[in-house]
Amino acid sequence: MDKPSAPAISQSMTLPKHPLQIVWFKRDLRIEDHRPLAKAAAEGPVLPLYVAEPELWQQPDMSGRQWAFATECLNELREALFALGQPLIVRSGAVTEVLEDIARAHPIAALWSHEETGNLWTYQRDRQVAAWCRAAGIPWHQERQNGVIRRLKTRDGWARRWDSFMAEAVTPAPPALRPIPGFDPGGIATASALGLAPDLCSERQSGGRRNGLERLESFLNSRGEAYRTAMSSPVTAFRACSRLSPHLAWGSLSPREIAQATWSRQRLLKEAPKGTTGSWRGALSSFTGRLHWHCHFMQKLEDAPDLEHTNLHSAYDGLRPNTPDTERLAAWQKGETGLPFVDACMRALAASGWMNFRMRAMLMAIASQHLWLDWRAPGEHLARLFTDYEPGIHWPQVQMQSGTTGINTVRIYNPVKQGHDQDPDGSFTRRWLPELAEVPDAALQEPWKWDGAGRVLGRRYPFPVVDHLAAAKEARQKIWALRRGPAFKETADEIQSKHGSRKSGIPMTGRKRRKKENPDQLTLLPSEEPQG
Repeated sequence: MDKPSAPAISQSMTLPKHPLQIVWFKRDLRIEDHRPLAKAAAEGPVLPLYVAEPELWQQPDMSGRQWAFATECLNELREALFALGQPLIVRSGAVTEVLEDIARAHPIAALWSHEETGNLWTYQRDRQVAAWCRAAGIPWHQERQNGVIRRLKTRDGWARRWDSFMAEAVTPAPPALRPIPGFDPGGIATASALGLAPDLCSERQSGGRRNGLERLESFLNSRGEAYRTAMSSPVTAFRACSRLSPHLAWGSLSPREIAQATWSRQRLLKEAPKGTTGSWRGALSSFTGRLHWHCHFMQKLEDAPDLEHTNLHSAYDGLRPNTPDTERLAAWQKGETGLPFVDACMRALAASGWMNFRMRAMLMAIASQHLWLDWRAPGEHLARLFTDYEPGIHWPQVQMQSGTTGINTVRIYNPVKQGHDQDPDGSFTRRWLPELAEVPDAALQEPWKWDGAGRVLGRRYPFPVVDHLAAAKEARQKIWALRRGPAFKETADEIQSKHGSRKSGIPMTGRKRRKKENPDQLTLLPSEEPQG
């Protein structure tokens, strides 16, 4: 493991006289629309701080591709802060220890950050930071970053509050920050220093705010016209979807910036002459709906932090074996289930760090339903593969696709039908499964039915690990058997009351057309659909 970063304070330099306003950057790696930074700058000298936490990055849902994207965001953030006059200070270790180190050398006036709806580890870490601040007598000011509402009492009126929050003025970056001598900026930790395994992701999106702004502009003005119709197929979704999800996940762009840019584009389209806007209005109507859903699903984890580990509906406890079938799990992880379209999607995800929403849903459903694996291990694997991993969306969706929420329609995908529907000419499947080159188009999604199957299956490509039709039937029977009876319904009603969407939660844009559309009843997982 690499050596830790330099000590927080260089004692040979003159320390500032005024207490510090520490701005702790987490998943908000930007200076624009960053209220903690703006408010701290109005109070006194700002020490911008990022802490690379080895224990966080060694959690089973974190990965090297995520850190690579975050590192690119950090490099741009450091440039931006340097231009304001005070560089970003980067440290490695536990946050409380880093804060203690700073406090021993210099008084801290306040700690500032955005609220975070992260995994359970970050939830527990934030509780430790809060306890440290209370003991040290240091106020910790946390600002909302998105539509998630902390300590929410009722979902009623949630969407109106989302609209109001996103419509607030974008907070400009401070014009300048007073330089604070005495602090070594420190280096950004390498993946190996954080204990991360090598993670080749050859087609990964690049991080950083400049890339995010380019993605936003190209989606709203050129790529996004086919969004509504092209989002479901991996053949078209890689271009037609916004691809903003990693920038939302790591905060190089804020949800408010994206929402307001989209609304601005919609206003221009509304004013354009009739017949000149093509499919744009419908496309952006769908996109604004998914911006709402992005926070709708995050709110679920905010309200129930243990969703990462615990079935939302307790009736499903013990439904699947706690110890997964290692052979089935490994076949699914490697893209070697013998179900061609499933394997193609898994391999594409492994290589790119991204997949469109319907195929994410299918991958999780295949693991939980057809392979009958407990959702936790597959959920962690997908989390590691997603550069845009957003815990608040991921874990509610993992459970939704596994049928353990108790309030959602159980959807069990037919992987052969999905292959025919979403990859009709087989180009996507053939790209990622070159070992099936010999298989004719008619048999590509079901090579076991081909007369020449013996030349390929069991040699260059595996036989299916399950009979997908029989496995789906068995899973459906087991899941629905638990849903009968008043005890199940009583608990489900409680879950719906706390976590379910409301009629008032339907986005204002396109409300008439989608008046019955319910984000909890759609086939989404885990990031692209709510995020676009």
